[in-house]
Formats: sequence, structure tokens, C-alpha cells
Amino acid sequence: MEYKIIQGDCLEVMKDIPDKSVDLVLTDPLYGIGAGKEKPHNGWKDYGMNDWDNKSPSKEYFKEIFRISKNQIIWGGNYFIDYLCPSMGWIVWDKGQRDFSLADGELAWTSFQKALRIFTVARSKALRDTKQHPTQKSLEVIELCIKYADRALGEEVKTICDPFLGSGTTAVACQNLKRNFIGIEISKEYCAIAEQRLRQEPLL
Repeated sequence: MEYKIIQGDCLEVMKDIPDKSVDLVLTDPLYGIGAGKEKPHNGWKDYGMNDWDNKSPSKEYFKEIFRISKNQIIWGGNYFIDYLCPSMGWIVWDKGQRDFSLADGELAWTSFQKALRIFTVARSKALRDTKQHPTQKSLEVIELCIKYADRALGEEVKTICDPFLGSGTTAVACQNLKRNFIGIEISKEYCAIAEQRLRQEPLL
């Protein structure tokens, strides 16, 4: 399997990726809701990056995502409906806990015209994965996304790209499931964290 992590603005990096050369973009972009400004509470950690979610990606980022990939799963799709076409295939992440200080669940838009699916995975699993990013999803959630895409296509997805890599959970999921992977992350520090996680995670 091939794994590549590129440090840079994904809008510029994606311009060097050929049309439809990626089977699946699986990503969790910035939502632009100022999440980084929330003060730590109820045991939540301050990751020291208070301005990381000040604005969301522009339409140009999504145009590049659709150009380079055949299929897409985009977390926070409810924040980007102006850039996405209607789809049946939404994914709901049920975090298994109600009336917590944060959301009970999250939504991912997908390009698959398949029935909506719900993944019930405890929010605490991201902490057990050694959480290092404020919005890091659990490894199980991301692996379920890849398996969902496999079922929707009727075959294994071979090459996956995450243009907003963060701390590298998508990279680790691809390593575990033996898929080729391209990760793009603007932060040098998070690129280093993602590479470290890849070195520490054994191949299954």
C-alpha cells in the first residue's frame, strides 16, 4: 500500500492531482463555526489552537474535491449545503450520549445515492485513540465510512484522499484497511502527528 502525507494548503496541492484519480475523498473540513474559541469544560482539553475554525473552505475547495475524486464522504455536510448536490446517502454519527454539552451526533454528506445510515459509536472512543485534535473523530467511525463506501460501490475502495487531514485518523484507517492514501494538511505540526500515528499503528 502507498501512503503519502503532504504539508500545504489543499486547494493548491489538489491542483496537481489528476481528474478522477482518487476513488474516494473522505474528509472533515473546517466548519467555520468558531469551535476553537470554546473554553474547555467538563474535562475537555484545550488544544491551544483557538483560531483554527474561524472560517470554512470556499466553493473552490469543493470544486477541486469533486474534480479529483469519483466519490465523496464529507463530514459537516450540513454546513456546506450550498456547495453540495441533493443526496440520499447521508451518514449520521450517533455519539451514544444525550444532553451533553456538545452535539448528540454529526452528519456526513455522501455522493452515494443509497439509504441513510446511522453509526452508533461512543464519543469517548476518540479519546481512547489518543485524541490530539479538537474535532478528531474516532478511528472506528472513519473505518465504518470506508466500509460503507465499499458496500455502496460493491467493491473495495482502492485510493482515498483526505484534504483536511488534521491528526491523521483517515490515514490510520486506510493503513488498517490496506488502502492507498493521500493526506493533505496545512499544519506542519499535525502532519508530524499523523506520520507518528502511522508509524505506531500496526498493519492488520
